[in-house]
Amino acid sequence: MSVEPLSVALEAALVRELVRAYEWANHARFRERLKLPVIALVDMSSRLGHWVPKGRRLELARSFVLERPWPEVISVLEHEMAHQFVDEVLEVREESAHGETFRRVCEERGIDARAGGPPIAAYSADGDRVLDRIRKLLALAASANQHEAEIAMRRAHELMLRHNIEDAAARADQAYEVRYLGDPSKRGTRVESLIVGLLAQFFFVKAIRIPVYLPRLGKRGNVYELVGTRANVEMAEHVYAFLLSTCERLWRDNRGDARVRSGRDRLSYQIGVINGFHDKLSAERKELRGTGLVWVGDQKLDGYYHARHPRITTRHERIRLDGAHAAGREAGRKVVLHRPMEQGSSGGTRLLR
Repeated sequence: MSVEPLSVALEAALVRELVRAYEWANHARFRERLKLPVIALVDMSSRLGHWVPKGRRLELARSFVLERPWPEVISVLEHEMAHQFVDEVLEVREESAHGETFRRVCEERGIDARAGGPPIAAYSADGDRVLDRIRKLLALAASANQHEAEIAMRRAHELMLRHNIEDAAARADQAYEVRYLGDPSKRGTRVESLIVGLLAQFFFVKAIRIPVYLPRLGKRGNVYELVGTRANVEMAEHVYAFLLSTCERLWRDNRGDARVRSGRDRLSYQIGVINGFHDKLSAERKELRGTGLVWVGDQKLDGYYHARHPRITTRHERIRLDGAHAAGREAGRKVVLHRPMEQGSSGGTRLLR
């Protein structure tokens, strides 16, 4: 596949960014035990990346680096670094390229041993069936009858909770998928950040904001990474798109509220919507605890997530509690999550899939 080449300046900047990513991974994953090789972009179609011992070259396919999301590029970079580690540090050369030692090195460091694109594990047929049942319940939650809609949403919430409690206890192997949300070319908002936090708290995924590089623009940006089972990341991706559009709709519909003074209150109002929906989910979760459904977490997912992200920092931001926020919070408590949009219709949220 031919791709439009970068200018000399942009390609040089891209290689510098790859070196920077290599140095970070060497520190975070390999404890500085690797020595920087020649990192080169090459025109090859049979491989995404290649560690070449002779000449100490770490090669990445130019078309792959330019056309695929940055997290996938870094996944392949770290995959080749694992090959370098096995070759130069452990000096294991009698095994096959993806033999036992290589797989162990990858597993210990949260590296995708496959690295053929986005990290995806085996799908669960049971998870797909549960997702279909949840979709049907959320279709009922679109009912014009508020009482019926509320009941359907509560049943969907209960089904998600019950399935994940049982699935986390029974799962023997890793079965997780990674998705990316957001537009890295735009500055993220506090509303997006709160939605992602809500996903991590109530929708059985781990979430983190990660930096990415945009080779054709020569600049950095950020996206949100979701990690979880296929059913859970599918649902979380829908909720993200649903809440973003709901915030916009409620803002347009409630501009007549006396507590909303001007367009400058938009952010405060929409933050209130998310906090109100958070209140609603918290109340439902409390009710479900009374039935014996208690979510204690997924230790396997926690381990997988922390292996992928060995350096995690947490940041807290203040929220302005004014009249617009109170109005949004009231509206958010009435939001009913309903049927996910069809595949590919989430309007921008699949940008980095």
